[in-house]
Amino acid sequence: GPPAQINVHLKGRDLLTLQNYTADELKYLLWMALDLKQRIKNKGEYLPLMQGKSLAMIFEKRSTRTRLSAETGFALLGGYPSFLTTQDIHLGTNESLTDTARVLSSMTNAILARVYNHSDLDLMTKEATVPVINGLSDLYHPLQILADYLTLQEHYGGLNELTISWIGDGNNVLHSIMTSAAKLGMHLHIATPKYGTKLLLTTDPLEAADGANVLVTDTWISMGQEDEKKERLKAFQGYQITLQ
Repeated sequence: GPPAQINVHLKGRDLLTLQNYTADELKYLLWMALDLKQRIKNKGEYLPLMQGKSLAMIFEKRSTRTRLSAETGFALLGGYPSFLTTQDIHLGTNESLTDTARVLSSMTNAILARVYNHSDLDLMTKEATVPVINGLSDLYHPLQILADYLTLQEHYGGLNELTISWIGDGNNVLHSIMTSAAKLGMHLHIATPKYGTKLLLTTDPLEAADGANVLVTDTWISMGQEDEKKERLKAFQGYQITLQ
């Protein structure tokens, strides 16, 4: 059955980065994906959940796997995917990103965009009235990581307490792991070439502040996390920037 969830509100949401999704929401997405996979692929069920719906697929960057998985998955759910490259639409030439977002919103039910610049996705979400899904950008690759997590979940039976070791470039894939692994109870080891900078990840705020030129903080309770207020106020005790 589905995981116990208190607040899972996914309808109409954009998916640009896993950073904006809670642990319960990520677990629910993975459960839903596994349930659909088992019922459609293994049992041969027909589940037209997207019947009468259309998906606009903007691909500035070509991809075999992302295109086929998105097209096949949406079609298996009864929907109609439309593959669009920069040669098929006037993206950034005769029509701006905002124009494209408005037009596609009037004709489709969701937009999957695989782009070079993440800022293009941010701009698109401001004008689109339908959900925008990040198929890849220079900053994040959330669909790739969700697929990887699903594979790990199937192999190990769960994700909690698993350790992921990333060896390679500090790229969009790693960024997506960094914004989600801890939410699912996983440990993360990272090895990248020297970039002339240093990354320190610690649970000690005094260690993090030692030798710093600038101290930065933010609210503990962001919009949509109001129900977690009591738990967060307790967890973040001591993580304050004060005059004393």
